[in-house]
Amino acid sequence: MDSYDHRVLGPRLDLFHQQEEAPGAAFWHPRGATLYRLIESYLFSEMRRANFREVRTPQLLSRSLWERSGHWDKFGANIFVFNDEDRSYALKPMSCPGHVQLFRQQIRSYRDLPLRYCEFGACHRYEPSGALHGLMRGRAFTQDDAHVFCLPVHVEGEVSRFCALLRRVYARFGFQDFVVGFSTRPSVRAGSDAAWDRAEGMLAAAALSAALEFRHQPGEGAFYGPKLEFILGDRDDREWQCGTIQLDLVLPERLDAEVIDASGAPVRPIMLHQAVLGSIERFMAILLEHHRGQLPFWLAPDQIAVAPVSAGQFDFARTVAETFAAAGLRCQIYDADETLARRVLAAHDCGIPMFVTVGAKEASAGTVSIREPNGRRCVRTLSEATEWFKAETLAAPPMRALGSIPGLGDDVPRSGTQFGADADGT
Repeated sequence: MDSYDHRVLGPRLDLFHQQEEAPGAAFWHPRGATLYRLIESYLFSEMRRANFREVRTPQLLSRSLWERSGHWDKFGANIFVFNDEDRSYALKPMSCPGHVQLFRQQIRSYRDLPLRYCEFGACHRYEPSGALHGLMRGRAFTQDDAHVFCLPVHVEGEVSRFCALLRRVYARFGFQDFVVGFSTRPSVRAGSDAAWDRAEGMLAAAALSAALEFRHQPGEGAFYGPKLEFILGDRDDREWQCGTIQLDLVLPERLDAEVIDASGAPVRPIMLHQAVLGSIERFMAILLEHHRGQLPFWLAPDQIAVAPVSAGQFDFARTVAETFAAAGLRCQIYDADETLARRVLAAHDCGIPMFVTVGAKEASAGTVSIREPNGRRCVRTLSEATEWFKAETLAAPPMRALGSIPGLGDDVPRSGTQFGADADGT
């Protein structure tokens, strides 16, 4: 197995592990849980910025709901089922039907639309053991599920908003390049040909309005509607389908979602299914492999290693770490009885991007010596270093202009004291 495979990096970086007692699922270590929360919190901040409202739906839903939605016919073999007396229940494999139930709880007016829901939904799908592949393909995962209930007049604007959201998020995570696929009706589908003609026409028009160039993917649509798929390219020129927006005229009909139009008549809303990352776990695996385990500063579970040159500087090193932590930075003191070179190597192998050294000179002057990921070194006062690190946390790479972009070591023990605020993604 390649040393940069996420199944190697996860345990080596002390992020997660998997074991046979939980096939297709991960045990998240503290550093991994921090990374997980950073990804989730950052994405949620972007969803709020895009005027989505967070919701939560049940894990266990009646089989009859999945039958009415059509998911049972399509995915029944991949749904975990439980029986309770004379009723059958299923662990949700996605959140779509649950969001329709939320929509139906009130009488909706056309003035209420677009209505945007988002959920980081814990999902379960049965995958054959031979198909499992670390975090890339598992049986338990969290999906960034979002749905927009709208009318035809809203579709172009919603697709444009989604494209802008994708570009911000992908650039923040270090992905500049992606291509777009337009997936049309599959051979096995729900809905009439007329409904599919309408759905494909609206989504294609919205894509062109958003200045997207796309490759056609005949037969690759969802069973309920066509979709745009956003495919990232990583540093090894591999393609990963992550984001998607899907136009659905089927589920609102099957699950009886209605909205009162301007004439006072009930009509079916359009349902736009959206996901930016797809699965947090899978996206984390892509991130780890793309960055070779050396995550961007804002995303690193531990951002800064603080190392006193000798025991005489430990108190000042603790002051430095506490100052950084009070500013919302995540750091760890490398105070082990090892050479400084060994500690630099240990921090690097743990994916910590910044290494701060404090010796007698720094302790006396109230300064810190900083080693950056590229090897560059500088000396700053403690307050200057704190502000600089905060600015680095907020910094984001530039985004490309709108439009399609064509083409597409050994574990080192560490010891120390952990400092830092809860992960908030910013």
